[in-house]
Amino acid sequence: MPIQIFDTLSENKKALKKPSKGKKIRLFVCGPTVYGPIHIGNARTYLIFDMFVRYLRSTGISVFYLQNITDVDDKIIAQAVKDSSDSKVIADKYKKIYLKDVKTLGISSVNRYAPATKYIPEIVKQVKTLVRKGNVYKIDNDGYYFDVTTFPEYGKLARRTIAQAEDGLSRIDESVLKRNKADFCVWKFSKAGEPKWKTELGAGRPGWHIEDTAITEYFFGPQYDIHGGGIDIKFPHHEAEIAQQESASGKKPFVKIWMHAGALTVNGKKMSKSLDNFITLRDFLKKYPADILRVMVLMHHYRSPMDYTEKSAEDAEISLNNIKIFLAKTDLAIKKGSGTLSHSFNFPTIFERSLANDFNTPVALGTIFHCVNYGNKLIWQMNKKSLKETKDFIKKGLELFGISTKLPKIPLKIKGMAAQREKLRDNKQFTQSDALRKEIEGLGYITEDTPWGQLIWPSRQSK
Repeated sequence: MPIQIFDTLSENKKALKKPSKGKKIRLFVCGPTVYGPIHIGNARTYLIFDMFVRYLRSTGISVFYLQNITDVDDKIIAQAVKDSSDSKVIADKYKKIYLKDVKTLGISSVNRYAPATKYIPEIVKQVKTLVRKGNVYKIDNDGYYFDVTTFPEYGKLARRTIAQAEDGLSRIDESVLKRNKADFCVWKFSKAGEPKWKTELGAGRPGWHIEDTAITEYFFGPQYDIHGGGIDIKFPHHEAEIAQQESASGKKPFVKIWMHAGALTVNGKKMSKSLDNFITLRDFLKKYPADILRVMVLMHHYRSPMDYTEKSAEDAEISLNNIKIFLAKTDLAIKKGSGTLSHSFNFPTIFERSLANDFNTPVALGTIFHCVNYGNKLIWQMNKKSLKETKDFIKKGLELFGISTKLPKIPLKIKGMAAQREKLRDNKQFTQSDALRKEIEGLGYITEDTPWGQLIWPSRQSK
């Protein structure tokens, strides 16, 4: 079935066609500015695109997924001053932390991470092109700025006129000598103690926006398929990218599809250190496994806002635990059961259609939940073929999203105690079996009696 993805620029769904043999979908996602650990809002964006790429590849579509890392920036310099350190030391430290964190999250779909400092020649080349074309001007002892009035369509992504853009500045470089308030710096002359590269432009460092277009032009050329990132950087960052690349190349569109991940709030409020609701990924992972965050992300459409609460995390943990308990029951029923009911579900079709329709993960995940709920009613009557088909659908669905379906390993001691309890029950020694059950619970495990034997499972308190 055809895959449709919503394009933020046109505000319409666009067909994503399978590339011809030997070709790949080229996807770029804005990576982190490495001046501190990422927060759960950042993690949501990176998980969305990891799961999206996993999905595309599962359909036979080849993808080259490129992500930059901003390792030179005003924020990094400010953090270095605060820590009485060097900006390169700070950038290297948090770049390593970031790469370790995404590995912990199970993000494995990125083909190439591209640190900005590795592409200074490409950045300088693009700035020189923009200077030559008259889009960029120089301010002595300051830097080179992009004149937004030279690109009449500036604001088309965020639906702003240039005047409106000037009224809604966000992370725009300040200078009293700029021609227009919305003009942004593409090359900054470095001050004492700041990182710098000696180039034809002068000793300095790249601005925030120019690194992305220089990097993508190097890997993909002036035009490519999909650009992703968080909604918070749609303006001015992505707006600036369009202006830079379309001005430099003279070709439109810069990208075919713009995908923007919705914002994340905490208890209904914007995440902020001043509000004491700032949650780093590492803080989250101290309490919950990475798969719980994946489930939470899947429960929200990628374009929709997501509100994080402790209850939502606990609910996600319970939901995933219930799915795995069901998988354990199917294993038990397949091994020992003798049900005869043949039953087929329509869930796989719904699952596939929902993902093809603008990557609608809440519906896709919902089909797995419905399958579990429905299956729980019939599991002890179903035949082995139906059980295996049900189990395979659930496992493949979760694994597609990078969620582990590995069941917990039960210690031999607990298995032995459970076997002894079952013998006591068979001998109708219920007082003794109940006492042993409570002993097992005290060790962090629960037992559930089923038509085909005991199910042993870790209690939530033991995790």
